[in-house]
Amino acid sequence: MFTPHTAGLALLMMVTSAFCWGSWANTYKGVKNYRFELFYWDYAVGIFLTAIVFAFTLGSSVPGPDSFVNNLLGADRSNWAHALVAGIVFNLANLLLVAGIDMAGLAVAFPVAIGIALVVGVVLSYALQAKGNAALLAAGVACAVIAVVLDGKAYGSLGGSGRAVSRKSIIVCIVSGVLMGLWAPFVTHAMSSGHALGPYSIGVLFTLGALLSCFIWNIYLMKKPLVGEPVDFSGFFRASGSAHLLGLLGGVVWSVGTVFNLVAASFTGVAISYAIGQSAPMVAALWGVFVWKEFTGANARAKTYLTLMFLFYLLAIVLVAHASQAG
Repeated sequence: MFTPHTAGLALLMMVTSAFCWGSWANTYKGVKNYRFELFYWDYAVGIFLTAIVFAFTLGSSVPGPDSFVNNLLGADRSNWAHALVAGIVFNLANLLLVAGIDMAGLAVAFPVAIGIALVVGVVLSYALQAKGNAALLAAGVACAVIAVVLDGKAYGSLGGSGRAVSRKSIIVCIVSGVLMGLWAPFVTHAMSSGHALGPYSIGVLFTLGALLSCFIWNIYLMKKPLVGEPVDFSGFFRASGSAHLLGLLGGVVWSVGTVFNLVAASFTGVAISYAIGQSAPMVAALWGVFVWKEFTGANARAKTYLTLMFLFYLLAIVLVAHASQAG
């Protein structure tokens, strides 16, 4: 089983995970007339298949008790349950986050949901697995939360971005943030308790939980969407091959980031790996600036917020990376 043996390699994997988590949603921008609830089925299959590929390649590179199959079969079944539940919780959080963005806009959804997720995920994961320097980690998380708020303010300062924000949309964002933060401690337990699961085993069970839970969460949201009209499966079968491929690609990109984050966590601890992975909004903003030109013609206030956001995220990564080495 491949795992990083140096802090530098672990940091590279965590930064890669942030890049993937901040990039996968771009694939949805390439589809037309294909509702997100339908796109999500392709995405869910993509994340699971990618985790399987990693498990039987990097996760099985060296025979022994830590290789994927041996580790999976030798782990406590309670840890299987924790990994599956982590995927189920993540999946609902992810679907609610997308709905929250549709309802309230990035300017509100990102600060509320991702800010809460950062704090909840890091604090609970560190409580279960105290790896790294707590003070540096706390400072890094504080900088990351400030960066998320600045990201929201940057989008909120764009011309024409204002919209009425309902109480319902705020509740959706809060619930999404709490759930997005809760999957990390489930993973921490599965990775550190009793006969623990390795990162590749967790990746498979986590994504399996996410895929299977689509038959609950996604079908419910197809019938009773938080935004828009109900949608049925006929649109899935009418979609073009390119739309399905883009959905699968989105899943592949996200799953690469998740497996890398889990593998890095085997070296740094989940709290630190999760904290750096949640720099994803910075990556999404980079796509918005340089590819989608979302800030073309933006006012000086938006550009100032954006610049400060990048600086605080970079400071957060430096602090959290040092927390890993100082622990």
